[in-house]
Amino acid sequence: MPSVYSSPFHQMENPAIISLLQHTTRTEKRSKSGGILRMFKLLPMLTSGCKMVALLGRPRKPLLTDHATTGTLFGYRRGRVSLAIQEDPHRLPVFVIELPMSSSVFQKEMASDIVRLSLESETKSHKKKVLEEFVWVVYCNGRKYGYSIRRKHMTDDELQVMQSLRGVSMGAGVLPGLSGKDSVDGELTYMRARFERVAGSKDSEAFHMINPEGAENGQELSIFFVRIR
Repeated sequence: MPSVYSSPFHQMENPAIISLLQHTTRTEKRSKSGGILRMFKLLPMLTSGCKMVALLGRPRKPLLTDHATTGTLFGYRRGRVSLAIQEDPHRLPVFVIELPMSSSVFQKEMASDIVRLSLESETKSHKKKVLEEFVWVVYCNGRKYGYSIRRKHMTDDELQVMQSLRGVSMGAGVLPGLSGKDSVDGELTYMRARFERVAGSKDSEAFHMINPEGAENGQELSIFFVRIR
């Protein structure tokens, strides 16, 4: 992985983010998850009739039994992309948010070799954990996209997505439209993977995608949560 300061995202100068980034340069077994991200790039060419997608969306026993965090990025093709983080893929997410960017824009951002999604909270909270904050400023690859509010309660569609993917450890594909939205917003695409969770401090956490066993070195995806005091 290139040095933090030689990367195209050196403008992300928040000390907490830099600290979390430096952690990735000291760890060799990191998320070089080209396989899943390359699959996610193919989503515009996939349909819900694809056999691979049907298998990925079918409930089954998890492929992996360790305690890595599960992250899911999903959204309708003509809608916004959402992020869900689960400590256990069989339980409700501990964090769900609709990002202020469309699915098509996010897929364009995925064209980068390194994808860094950064959520920053300016809330002056002392009792909450980082992921319990509600208002977030969202950046992707150093570009500010706007504000989002963490969901206190999941929508019916989000619950259905989590239910459909409860047996999926990792993968990317297309789910049939939910609640009759398929004809309006297009099919619902998703990318699901396991992440290593790194706690930088009480005000910062990072999630780094874990490379599937045997996958070649490729792109990297990291998600940062930082509370600015």
